[in-house]
Amino acid sequence: MSKLVIVYHRQPYQEVVVDGKIERHEHKSPNGIVPTLKSFFGRGNGGSWVAWTSTEGAAEDFEPVITINDAFGSYRVSRLQLTPEEVRSFYHITSKEAMWPILHSFKERYNYDPVDWPTFREVNWKFAQAAAAEADDDAVVWVHDYNLWLVPMYLRQLKPNLRIAFFHHTPFPAADMFNVLPWRHEIIESLLSCDVIGFHIPRYTANFVATAKSLFDVEETASIPVRNEFSARGMALSEARAPTKLAYKGRTIHLSSHPVGVDVGYINECAQSAETDAKLAEILKDLGDIRLILSVSRTDYTKGGIEQLQAYERLLTSRPELIGKVRLMHVSVQATEVSAYDEVQREIEALSGRINGQFGSFDWQPVSLLSTPVPFRELVAYYRAASVCWVTPLCDGLNLVAGEFVAAQKEGDHIKVGTLVLSEFAGAAVHLNEAVLVNPFSHAAMDSGIKQALDMPLDERRARMKILKRKIKELDINSWAAEQQRVFKLCEHGPAPIRRIA
Repeated sequence: MSKLVIVYHRQPYQEVVVDGKIERHEHKSPNGIVPTLKSFFGRGNGGSWVAWTSTEGAAEDFEPVITINDAFGSYRVSRLQLTPEEVRSFYHITSKEAMWPILHSFKERYNYDPVDWPTFREVNWKFAQAAAAEADDDAVVWVHDYNLWLVPMYLRQLKPNLRIAFFHHTPFPAADMFNVLPWRHEIIESLLSCDVIGFHIPRYTANFVATAKSLFDVEETASIPVRNEFSARGMALSEARAPTKLAYKGRTIHLSSHPVGVDVGYINECAQSAETDAKLAEILKDLGDIRLILSVSRTDYTKGGIEQLQAYERLLTSRPELIGKVRLMHVSVQATEVSAYDEVQREIEALSGRINGQFGSFDWQPVSLLSTPVPFRELVAYYRAASVCWVTPLCDGLNLVAGEFVAAQKEGDHIKVGTLVLSEFAGAAVHLNEAVLVNPFSHAAMDSGIKQALDMPLDERRARMKILKRKIKELDINSWAAEQQRVFKLCEHGPAPIRRIA
C-alpha cells in the first residue's frame, strides 16, 4: 500500500521490443512531465503509478502490478489491460471527439453521436479500483487530465478518507461552453469530490468555478490578486484574481493556478553541449544568409497550423524582398486515430505545396514541412538557430514549445538572439507576455506580429529575452512540483505559506 498514488494514462516508461523481449526504457519526453511526476516518489517512501496498457500482444504471464527500480527510487506500477475497443471508445472517441473540442472551445467540432458513455464510466471505474487497491486509507491519490474525470467520484466511494488531487493539463472553458456536454453534472460532481484541483492559469480556474456554480450550490470562499507582471490587464486570458477555495457540502476544495513549466536545467545542458554546437553550425551553414522561422506543434485544429501558413503566404506576398531571405520550418507531427486531424494534415500539406509552388525556386524553398518528431537535442539546435519561434495556437492549455525556445537561447549570446511570437490564446502567454503577442483570429494581428518580430532591433530582442528567461526560470518544472507539494499539504495540515504566480 502506498502513501502517494499517481493516476495518469501514460506508463512511467517506454516499452520496446529487443530481441523478441520487452524492455522498459526511460521516457525521453522533452517537456519533463513524466520524470517530474516520478520524482515525487523520491521525496517520500516510494509510491504507485496507475496507467493503462493494451491487451494486444499481451503475454499470457502478464503481471498487472510490477515493481520498478530506477533513478527515481523503487515504486509500483499498476497496469490496466484495456482492449483495443475500450481504448478507441474511451480515448479516441469520447475524449478526443467529444471532450477535446469543448475544452478548446470548438463547439462546431463536438461529436456526440459515436460516444459510448457507459464505456467511459467503466474505464474510469477500472482506474479508480486500481488506484484504491494501491492506496493507504489516507493516501494522496493524484489524478491527471480530463480523460479520467470520473475517477475522483469513484475513489471517494471506494475509500472516503483518501486525499484526492486532480490536475488539468488542458484549458478549462467558460461555463456556457462546458455545459454543452450532456454529462456535465456527473463530471463536475466528480471533480467536487477532490480536495485539490490544479490548473495552469487563473482563467481556467475561474472558468471551472463559474461552471461549478452554474450546476451546484458551490461557494467561492477565497481568492487572491494576480500579479500584473504575470497577467497583464487586457490580455485575452488575463484575470485580476485567482480563486483558491470552494465550499461544497461542508467540504473545502483547494484550487491552484500554476503552469507546469519546462525543465530549464536540462534544456540549458542540451543548448550548451558540443553536440548541439555542431548541429547548430551545420544548420547555419545550410541556411547561409536565410533567416529561419520555426514552428513546432502537433497536427490538431487547435494548434492553428493552417492559419499560420496562410499568414506566411500573406507575408511573402506583401514583403517580396523576403523571398529567398526567410524559410519557415513547420513541424506538424501527425496524430493518429482521429479523422479531424487527418483533414488538418491534408490542408497543411496542400498549403505548404502551394506556397512552395508560388514562391519557391530551384535553390530556395520557403516552407520545410516535417510531419515526424524532431529528436529533442536536435530541436534545441534549431531553437538556437531560429530568428523567430512562431507559436500561434487558436487555443492551448499552456504550450511548452514557447518555454523551450526561451530556455534554449544561450546566455551571453549578444548577437544571435531569437524572438518569440506567441498567441494570446496559449496559456503560456499569461506569464510570457514579453513575447510578441498576437491574436490568431485576426489577419492584421498575425501579419503585424511576424513582421514586427523579423524587423525587431537587436537591443529590443535582448531586452525581451532577458525578461522571458527570468520568468521561465521562476516558473520552471521544479516550481510547479513545489506548488503541488504545497497544495497536498493544505488538505493534511491546513493552510501553508502561499507559493504561486499570483
